[in-house]
Amino acid sequence: MSKFSQEIEVSGHLIDSLILTKIFDKIMDLQGEFQVQEINIGKRKKDQSYARLLVKGKNQKHLDEILQTIYREGAVSKVQKEITLKKSPKNYVMPDNFYSTTNNHTQVFHKGKWIQVENMMMDKCIVVKGNRAFCVPVRDVKKGDQIIVGEGGVKINPPERPREGSNVFEFMGSSSSSERPTQHIAKKVADDIYNTKKKDGKIVIVGGPAIVHTGASDAVSELIRSGYIDGVLAGNALAVHDIEYATIGTSLGMNVHDATLAYHGHRNHMDAINSVFKAGSIANMVKTKKLTKGIMYECVKNKVPFVLAGSIRDDGPLPDVITDVAQAQREYKKVLKDAKMVIMISTMLHSIATGNMLPANVKVIVVDINQPTVTKLMDRGTWQALGIVSDVGAFLPMVAQQIRKKK
Repeated sequence: MSKFSQEIEVSGHLIDSLILTKIFDKIMDLQGEFQVQEINIGKRKKDQSYARLLVKGKNQKHLDEILQTIYREGAVSKVQKEITLKKSPKNYVMPDNFYSTTNNHTQVFHKGKWIQVENMMMDKCIVVKGNRAFCVPVRDVKKGDQIIVGEGGVKINPPERPREGSNVFEFMGSSSSSERPTQHIAKKVADDIYNTKKKDGKIVIVGGPAIVHTGASDAVSELIRSGYIDGVLAGNALAVHDIEYATIGTSLGMNVHDATLAYHGHRNHMDAINSVFKAGSIANMVKTKKLTKGIMYECVKNKVPFVLAGSIRDDGPLPDVITDVAQAQREYKKVLKDAKMVIMISTMLHSIATGNMLPANVKVIVVDINQPTVTKLMDRGTWQALGIVSDVGAFLPMVAQQIRKKK
């Protein structure tokens, strides 16, 4: 055995999910060497495979670089060592060399056994309390928290190719494209929504005001009313334009159905904001029957939780909008807890923010007319997202129609 070498092992669906290929590629990209010492390939569809490799570097620093990289792909050291913990020196401060998380499910080796990290998110740290480990954002770090430093004793479980068959992710190959037949994609998305809900899976929508502008508001309202949506995450704009459309018939002063500008329409969104303030809240507007339709109405009526996160550009904002972004982030996370599918519609910043809060095994569908929006989301870490480049005004009604056929 070379002086600068280490045995690693990896298990799972190594071949069809390309896990082993990625590990080989990473080692070679870093100009390291490897020797396959043992490999057992699963013989049936659900059988897992196992491989043991000897990884070699030019020196210890080079070897450590290779090991840290392939650990992120699911490899672990053959000889396990305990995680290293250091205390946070003060609130909001992580110790030097803290372990920065991915969005893949992660385990840590603590007190002689592997424990699952809870609340998994990307770009956070891991706090250990007793026999439990938690993914924690920097704003929630407290002085004295025991935080994992270094890569030792951390095991990532990389996601594997879906095995349920005939879902939209398998159909599209997890790529973003505007070249595929939209009607067929809408049917596949509808099938996935229907089947997820049939298994009592939680589905959350992240939406932007284009839902209303393009005429897709009725389709989203129908999905909420029919019980397919379990949470809505948005900003001030979606709620304002939805309420404007529900009460006045316009969206940002434009007649939605014929795309003409309404007389004095420029003030309509301010009228909508004012009407919510007069009522005191969106829920009170529904209670007093000042709001009788739309996305926000269906959320209140069907007790579907919604969170509106504020920004510096907001008009108003509405009294329901959370203007403390750290608090809005926490409230988003509550709604996303245990979600099985998240549908992101025409809102780049809210989609990227939401993607950062999700573990990699959550199905993510992104629908946007702009290809760069879809690409940016995946480039920022939500690589498991399926991108659909399409006009939401045409696409969402097709999805709702396909689901309607299943009733």
